[in-house]
Amino acid sequence: MKQIVFLTGAGMSAESGIKTFRDSDGLWENYDVQKVASIDGWYADPRLVQEFYNARRAQLATVEPNEGHKIIASLEKDFNVSVVTQNIDNLHERAGSSHIIHLHGELTKACNEDKTQVIEIGYRAINHGEKAADGSRLRPFIVWFGEMVPMIEKAAKAVASADVVVIVGTSMQVYPAAGLVSYARPSVPIFLIDPNDVYVTSKVTHIKEKASRGMAILKEKYLD
Repeated sequence: MKQIVFLTGAGMSAESGIKTFRDSDGLWENYDVQKVASIDGWYADPRLVQEFYNARRAQLATVEPNEGHKIIASLEKDFNVSVVTQNIDNLHERAGSSHIIHLHGELTKACNEDKTQVIEIGYRAINHGEKAADGSRLRPFIVWFGEMVPMIEKAAKAVASADVVVIVGTSMQVYPAAGLVSYARPSVPIFLIDPNDVYVTSKVTHIKEKASRGMAILKEKYLD
């Protein structure tokens, strides 16, 4: 059975109503990313960071997986499918995908300061000053700028074993995730699903559509 590895980013969930940072009306318009998505921001103003992720968690409870998520999950009937996602939402899981590698953490989980204790919190808020079991501050289980990306090695191994690589909704310009596609074997076909003009090499097939339509085209025309 063929191994398909999906590399998904913010554009994967945009159709579900989750704003991206990079869009003109996205989260960067309202927040300084260094204040809410970096380890330095956490140490400087943990209340602001908690409020930001509490709001993201509350929004996540109101949205549903889109057709793109569902098509990826449906492919498990015919392929070995792995999803490597930069997204912190749980929409891939809710759509039915069973093998997901979260590079940047998970919004519905919390952890202690050194990330050795991880708990499921669902969509509830983390209260300012709330403590983990070890007495340290409870924080979002998110990989912020300035922190290591512990799942990157597992993700690289998945890409290296792939028979097909599909990039959906990400420009793959943020490292270390951007380097993942380089682990694909030279003969492996690579597809990019993105509605924007993105520079690609001749090796990459660009399906210039949003996630749902692009996934439908991929399934109908290119996967057998």
